[in-house]
Amino acid sequence: MINVLLFAHLRETIGQDQLQIDAEAMTVADIKAWLMARYPTLSLETVMSAVNEEFAMDHTTVHAGDHVAFIPPISGG
Repeated sequence: MINVLLFAHLRETIGQDQLQIDAEAMTVADIKAWLMARYPTLSLETVMSAVNEEFAMDHTTVHAGDHVAFIPPISGG
């Protein structure tokens, strides 16, 4: 299982702060596509990705047992 952590508006859109994907390995891009196919209103174009608490690119491979987090940009004053 790949653990997916969601923050801010992503969590609100899906209605939960984490999901599990039954897969041995996927790229970050594959996980984004998986999420957008299931949640069409989800926007992942501007999010940062992290795998096991280290920033990751779309081509990064995520393995079973890993945690991938999608973190939207934060604005404030």
